[in-house]
Amino acid sequence: MLNSKLNLALAAALSFAGVSVALAQKETPLITKSEDQLIAVLKSDAPQKEKADACRELAVIGTKKAVPALAALLADEKMNHMARYGLEPIPDPSVDAALRDALGKLKGRPLVGVIGSIGVRRDAKATDALTKLLGDADPDVAQAAARTLGKIATPAAAKAIQAALTSTPAANQLAFCEGLFRCAEAFTAKDARKDAVAIYDSLLKVQGLHQVRAGAVRGSILARGNAGVALLKQHLASQDYIVFAAAVRTSMEMRGADVTKTLVDELSRVTADNQIVLLQTLGLRGDATALPTLSAMAKAGEKAVRLAAIKALPMIGNASSVPVLTGLLTDPDREIAQTSQESLAALPGKKVDDAVLAMLNSNDTGRRLIAIELIARRRMLDAIPALQKAAGDADAKVRPAAIKRLGELGSAAELPALLDLLMQAKGQDLDAAEQAVGAVCSKSDNPEASTEKLAGLMAQAPPAQKGALLNVLSAIGGTKALQAVRAAVNDSNAEVRAGAIRALGSWKTAEVAPDLLALAQNASSPADKTLCLRAYLSLAANTDVPADQRLSMCREASSLAQKPEEKKLLLAALGGLNSPQALALITPHLDDAATKAEASTAAVTVAEKLVKRRDAAKQAPRLVEAMEKVVQAAPNADLTKRAQAVLQQAQSKATGK
Repeated sequence: MLNSKLNLALAAALSFAGVSVALAQKETPLITKSEDQLIAVLKSDAPQKEKADACRELAVIGTKKAVPALAALLADEKMNHMARYGLEPIPDPSVDAALRDALGKLKGRPLVGVIGSIGVRRDAKATDALTKLLGDADPDVAQAAARTLGKIATPAAAKAIQAALTSTPAANQLAFCEGLFRCAEAFTAKDARKDAVAIYDSLLKVQGLHQVRAGAVRGSILARGNAGVALLKQHLASQDYIVFAAAVRTSMEMRGADVTKTLVDELSRVTADNQIVLLQTLGLRGDATALPTLSAMAKAGEKAVRLAAIKALPMIGNASSVPVLTGLLTDPDREIAQTSQESLAALPGKKVDDAVLAMLNSNDTGRRLIAIELIARRRMLDAIPALQKAAGDADAKVRPAAIKRLGELGSAAELPALLDLLMQAKGQDLDAAEQAVGAVCSKSDNPEASTEKLAGLMAQAPPAQKGALLNVLSAIGGTKALQAVRAAVNDSNAEVRAGAIRALGSWKTAEVAPDLLALAQNASSPADKTLCLRAYLSLAANTDVPADQRLSMCREASSLAQKPEEKKLLLAALGGLNSPQALALITPHLDDAATKAEASTAAVTVAEKLVKRRDAAKQAPRLVEAMEKVVQAAPNADLTKRAQAVLQQAQSKATGK
């Protein structure tokens, strides 16, 4: 409903904007003729468009004088709508008389339209005539009459609909009930609550229409005012889920501790499924008087009910729930414990933060780890000093958890402390410190300043720490970071060298390509050569690098790629290019049994691009030769089919046919 209303409002705004633009482009007045001239148009043989425009203008300036001319068009099915558009806004009783008169003369759609206009004007004098139409054989007419009587909303109108409801065909019943709902809503607004209650109570007895019963439950409770709480209680005990659910939803519209008490009292009397619905509703109501019951149900009972109670506690948002939730954090049932943690994370207030810090200072490792998790989830920036202390704790599980969360919450101000931790850390602590330093650096407003601090530690760092620093420098990027990584390539420690090469291989820009190529050509260690070449070829396949540079890189690497795995990487990079030179580099690999499958794929992929180029005729002989080889070498039928298709296109280009 809300979305529908929003869509209608947006449509109206756009329509108004469109009109404004149109008027701004062409200064056409809204009213083009006088009332007499417009009436003359309606009486003439003017086209339908002109008469419709006249009706539209009469809706603005029309008086009693225009009513006969507009009413005369009501029988015209094509003009009925516009005639009513013109009549409805005219503030004269003659309009109502004309519409009532038309009720006895029209049929079908024009009659339905007139009935609707009477509803717009809420003409109580039409009640008798509309009452007769409730029994009309045309269901559209009968339903329109019921809805309009609902808009008129007088005791006589309501009585007429109620009398006809029991005998009307089933297809009409929903519209008749809608009319009665309109009457009841109008009576409630006029403070005629007794009449409204009578209607709602009668609608509760309607069979087969669950939406009617649900609406009647709501109306019958709310129309009674303060006395509706007793009826709420009665419906909450219903075995009919439609009635029960409607009563629960209605309670959300009711205020007061007595309503909350009614919901709480029913918790012990209903099924587990209904308990869950009640618990969710109590949470949404946010009434703290329900907390003792919710807390008790969170501790014991069916699991699904306990989970619902736990989830409802933070919705009320009261710190008195903290002892219950903290007590459940170590529940044997993992889902109960996890849900309690999520609820505690969602519970607002400083008292909750204090409870979390108390958990961090406890002697229980499990609770301390949960506290660290909650500090991060609650974004407890004031707890950063406590995390720093925990990062140096004797507990091997607490330390890395605290370090990692420091990275999530910390800023540049925490970087020096985190770097000190990194320089001393080992094992899991080192991994956590690397993550934390990387997280803080990624949030820095001045990455270059962070780079200087990291690079400055490289000379004095042990090998393991150098590896961690290289990983962070690679993630940050930039000129100074690249200088530090290049220097580490010549480190005496093999692990550091490998880390530097990996850092170069994962660099975000192509400026490291010459470094990787030189290392692949000259590295003394075969392992380093292979590592550099693979990184170089991965960079050559990066589509963010300009195509001409990628082609040049592939050409440089073609003589270095000796192992099948290296050749396959080269072919993958070449396959991403749209170049005759790339195809020339691919073709020799079709004769190699170890690479012919990858070469076939790369060759067809490149050829499919080349055959579509403007210079395809010039490239055709080379394409024909390559595709003939692929047809022989392709490892599967699909690739063969693709090669044959390109071959035919290339042959056609070559012959000019």
